Amino acid sequence: MEQFIAWITQPWPWWVAGPLIGLTVPTLLIIGNKSFGISSSLRHVCAMCVPANIPFFQYNWRKELWNIMFVVGVLIGGFIAANLLANPDTIVVAESTQQDLAALGITDYSKLLPAEIFNWENLFTAKGLLFFVIGGFMVGFGTRYAGGCTSGHAIMGISSLQWPSVVATIFFMVGGFLMTHVLLGPLMKLVGF
Repeated sequence: MEQFIAWITQPWPWWVAGPLIGLTVPTLLIIGNKSFGISSSLRHVCAMCVPANIPFFQYNWRKELWNIMFVVGVLIGGFIAANLLANPDTIVVAESTQQDLAALGITDYSKLLPAEIFNWENLFTAKGLLFFVIGGFMVGFGTRYAGGCTSGHAIMGISSLQWPSVVATIFFMVGGFLMTHVLLGPLMKLVGF
C-alpha cells in the first residue's frame, strides 16, 4: 500500500495523463453526450436551485445530472489530492520562468498557487481586487460569452470538429499570451506588487 501511495503522489507523465483526458471524448460520445465542461454545470445548478421564469434556465436539467456529478467528483478529487496525496516536493518551475516571476516578486514555489498573490491578506487589497474580483469576473464573462470554458472547447469541442471551439480556443490562448507578456507587468505595478 505504501508503494501505491508513493506512486500516486508523484506527478503523472504526459503519456498517462494525456490519453486519459483524451479518452473522455470517445467515452462521452459513446454514451450519447456531446457537451463536456465545468462551466455548463453552473447553469445546471442554477436551473435546479432557482425555479424562475428565466428562459435560459428552463430546460430538463435532470438529463445533465451526470455533469453535476462530474463536478462534484472533481471537487472531491481535488480535495483528496491536495490534502491526502500532496506531493511534498517543491514544484518544479523552469529557470527562465522563475526569473520572470522573481521580477514580479514571486519566489515561493511550495504550493500550486503563488503564496505572494493567493493568500487571505491580499483579498481586500488592490491586488486582491485585480486578481480575484476583476479576474474572476473576466473568466466568468468570457466563459459565458464564448459558450463554454477552456476544457469544454479545447477537449470536447475541437475533438468533435466544432469550428466555434477552434476559434474560442485560439482566442483563449491569444488572450493568455497577451495578458502574460504585455499586460501583467504594468498591472502588477499599478496595484503595487
